[in-house]
Amino acid sequence: MKINSINVYNVSLPFVAEFAHSLRKRLSAKNILVEIVADNGTVKGYGEGAPRTYVTGESQESAVTGIKKIIKNQNFPWEINDVSRIWDFIESLPDTKECNVGICALENALLDALGKKHKKAISDFFSPHSGVDHIFYGGAVMLASKLKMIEVCRLFKKININKLKLKMGKNFEQNRNAFKAVRQVFGDDYDLKVDVNMAWDFELALENLPLLQEYNVKVLEQPMMPDDPDIAEFAEILKENDIVLMADESACCMADIKKLVSDGHYKMVNVRLSKCGGFRRSLEIIDYLLDNNISFQIAAHLGESGFLSAAGRTLGFLCEDSVYYDGSYDEYLLKENLTKENVTFGIGGKAAPLADPGLGVELSNESLQRLGELALSIER
Repeated sequence: MKINSINVYNVSLPFVAEFAHSLRKRLSAKNILVEIVADNGTVKGYGEGAPRTYVTGESQESAVTGIKKIIKNQNFPWEINDVSRIWDFIESLPDTKECNVGICALENALLDALGKKHKKAISDFFSPHSGVDHIFYGGAVMLASKLKMIEVCRLFKKININKLKLKMGKNFEQNRNAFKAVRQVFGDDYDLKVDVNMAWDFELALENLPLLQEYNVKVLEQPMMPDDPDIAEFAEILKENDIVLMADESACCMADIKKLVSDGHYKMVNVRLSKCGGFRRSLEIIDYLLDNNISFQIAAHLGESGFLSAAGRTLGFLCEDSVYYDGSYDEYLLKENLTKENVTFGIGGKAAPLADPGLGVELSNESLQRLGELALSIER
């Protein structure tokens, strides 16, 4: 396969409603889409990245700049006959988080194009990890009024999903109302994670601890900033209460992971393709975690289109030992998608592999025209 050109688009994906967590309120998601054009236009591959400044520090603009720099690298694989060429190039890049979104989008686009060229699903490029026929996604309850959160919980109960991620913030009463909404709808029949997005300091963490205990929270995700000196003490308190502390914003690259393992505070890591720099880097992180007896989940950023949903689906099937799966929320979050296919999970969160070549989805050109703007175009 010979690559002729690479195009990068800034895309804005409108939500069906305003969604909020402790750091952001948003009506849309601002992502990037990489297009690989190969073999004189007969092959096209696509990959998506979801830049979030509070996670890896990347914005749409910096992600595009990072991609341009990567493509200009003299080792960039303009000709690819085997997937090992892609892996060799990814491994040659610096192992830092500053370009992870761009690396993810570019890697996925290369894999998608190569899969379509050889009429293979991208899962065929990996050693088989999983023998399962389906994975099961959970649901996310965002910060909102109690009535709105009850409405969302009822939706999940209606489709038989009781594995929930509950967003928390700094307001204790709002947090308590969120828990009350879950219990009002589900009773005690739920599997609950809480995601704080670094909103708490030690004082707020202790204030909210009784809620975590009362409502049988199993996992607490990133309650404090990565460099908060009190995380060690709070981790011990959580351990005494049988609550697993999970890292997200603290775990974006292998250097982060090695520090987490060395410190010993976090016992689970949230792995997201865009945050961690694509398949190659995510799988290396997962292997390292398993070697060090730390569990993980496969998850997604709020507002991923069908491209990242499809990629996350593939990663999920490569990792049957993931404790949770979050993602494929497409039709529940987005007014309009970039893919022709609907990648949303089904009843009970049930989702099957995508069998078509590449990522298993195709671009909707009409949607890209409405939602995207060309930000970079490079010809070989």
